[in-house]
Amino acid sequence: MDTRTKKILIVDDDSRNIFALTAVLKAKKYHCVAASSAQQGFDMMANDGDIAVVLMDMMMPDMDGYQAMAKMKADETLKNIPVIAVTAQAMLGDRERCLNAGATGYISKPVNVDELIMLLKKYI
Repeated sequence: MDTRTKKILIVDDDSRNIFALTAVLKAKKYHCVAASSAQQGFDMMANDGDIAVVLMDMMMPDMDGYQAMAKMKADETLKNIPVIAVTAQAMLGDRERCLNAGATGYISKPVNVDELIMLLKKYI
């Protein structure tokens, strides 16, 4: 995949997290787009065929990451887009819960950039 056309969609209700992730990933030559809610993320995925992977915050109001992943898995056009769960909830069992819910990867906040890049290289 070409990192110049394939995009990373960051879905997070906290603009500071979006800002930090975007800055770090742009420095590594990744193209990022962002959504501040799961619904906004769905709208962006529906209109942009270049989204290669989603970084999904698991704790959001309205629709959390678990609900969003379930909705993606039920949608024929979205079910094959890999989702990396990003969460501050790094307690025992959280990683398994995210992976069982459909995430293809898991990373806890604060994000370890090297770990994130290793995960992204699987998809971009």
